[in-house]
Amino acid sequence: MPGWSAVLWLLIVGVATQPVRGTQMQTTSALVNGVEYHYLEAGEGDLVVALHGFPDNAHSYRHQMKVLAEAGYRVVAPFLRGYSPTGAAPDGNYTVPAIAMDVSGLIEQLSPSGRAIVIGHDWGAAVAHTLAAAVPESVEKLVTMAVPFGGGFAQSLVANPEQQRRSWYMFFFQMPFAEAAVMHDDYAFIEQLWREWSPGWAFEADALDSVKRTLASGTTLGAALGYYRQAFSPPDPGEELAAFQKQIKGTIDVPTLYLHGALDGCIGWEVADGMEQHFPAGLEKILVEGVGHFLHQEQPETVNRYILEFLGAD
Repeated sequence: MPGWSAVLWLLIVGVATQPVRGTQMQTTSALVNGVEYHYLEAGEGDLVVALHGFPDNAHSYRHQMKVLAEAGYRVVAPFLRGYSPTGAAPDGNYTVPAIAMDVSGLIEQLSPSGRAIVIGHDWGAAVAHTLAAAVPESVEKLVTMAVPFGGGFAQSLVANPEQQRRSWYMFFFQMPFAEAAVMHDDYAFIEQLWREWSPGWAFEADALDSVKRTLASGTTLGAALGYYRQAFSPPDPGEELAAFQKQIKGTIDVPTLYLHGALDGCIGWEVADGMEQHFPAGLEKILVEGVGHFLHQEQPETVNRYILEFLGAD
């Protein structure tokens, strides 16, 4: 996916800046760039920011937050822009650079050093890549999952028939009736995506119900589909975001770990071919066997081990 860059000072008010002691999660909020962000938080220590994807929410990282908190980190998992209880975008912008700019502001506010370890899955991976390409000085280390960096994905939509088949939903979401289709029969569409993207995953009913409740809340579904619609037809970015976009680099100068499920029914492992050239500070790519798109939820012990080893905390 594409990336954009530039350092902006964001207005953030009303955030609790004290870490949460112990490993129990609580929800905190912050006003970031005109959006009221809500995030799960656990632990104390160096900051880790964990970014979820679609169709998902911050609870996606429930298995990682406890382990990272026990390892001595302060872990913050925000509900991304537009995902309830985080507020809708006041400017209607749901592009990756707009969200990366928000995350930059969160790090600036929450980290005494102005730096954080950033973890991203799916759309969260695209945001994390963009943040690191834009403001590498704010990212200590980067862990991304399921969505590779570079032009491979965009190229695959043109030249890879198998990936075109996998990505049918992206084009479907451009239709005006997509909201109605997704909501039909208690969001059966979402459950089907989970089953296609992670075949064989015996997911907990509570996890899926949590995502359904998020999408059904307020304007969340429209915002979530807006991520896909604006990927094809981005709105006018405005002056600040345009400046952010202009400074993006095509490389990520941050040590990075990339994990991909071997059974991923959303994006094929082959789409990550060649991404090494974009990581001059080093890239470790790992194909995780026996799991699909939601690998950090399907096989959390394995994924947690890879993350802790990469962070030097194991």
